[in-house]
Amino acid sequence: MSGSLQFIGNATTLIRYNGFTLLTDPNFLHRGQRAYLGYGLTSRRRADPAVEIEDLPPLDAVLLSHLHGDHWDRVAQKGLDKGTPVVTTTAAARRLRRRGFGRSVGLEVWQQHELRGPGGTVRITALPAKHAPGPAEALLPPVIGTMLEFCNQDERVELRLHISGDTLLDRRLDAIPRRFPDIDLALVHLGGTKLLGTLLVTMDGEQGAAWVDLINPHTVVPIHYDDYTVFSSPLDDFRHHVEQAGLADRVVYLDRGETRELAPHRLVRR
Repeated sequence: MSGSLQFIGNATTLIRYNGFTLLTDPNFLHRGQRAYLGYGLTSRRRADPAVEIEDLPPLDAVLLSHLHGDHWDRVAQKGLDKGTPVVTTTAAARRLRRRGFGRSVGLEVWQQHELRGPGGTVRITALPAKHAPGPAEALLPPVIGTMLEFCNQDERVELRLHISGDTLLDRRLDAIPRRFPDIDLALVHLGGTKLLGTLLVTMDGEQGAAWVDLINPHTVVPIHYDDYTVFSSPLDDFRHHVEQAGLADRVVYLDRGETRELAPHRLVRR
């Protein structure tokens, strides 16, 4: 098996492996446009996506961590094929089905959905995430992380890929490495997103480094860190803390538009 990972921008990546093509958190707004975050809040995009939505290849599924304007925007709503399955939270799936995405699949935490292809399967497991501290969590859309297990025709896992989703470091995440002790690659959502300038709702660099230590993947790719004005923690913050924690050798930094080869059990380093 072989494939690739392309970083498009924000939390949007294109994952190709074993005949499957998956898109994560589709965000195709351009620089200067605003994403809607609810309750009248918006955030201005600072950088263009590396790929335009009309240039995407045919998709087997979209993986959506939650229904926020910087993860599912008006461009995605209009431009994606409505026959494409969207694997997401149960709340987001209900809303997307009403918007015409009739094949949307809603998962509760630890539930699974499987895609089948001629070369094998990809098993998608919904994982816990916490998008805000304390009671403020109820004000934001429900979020899931995801685990992708690409299996060959003999049902043997060839690649295990984890996507954190928008989350803070939280005790409910402790169960992830217990259930999945051997993670090949993880995409971690960072940025230290602050709503109203004070409420932290995604991991900053310090939490991100602690997350890497907790989840313990072989390789980590940071995403979701500088595309919007609500981000308060730059990538160098994460870089500093992973170096301090002795974890820097696990991290691969991708520029927007950059593609790396995926091979069994690893992301190919250059």
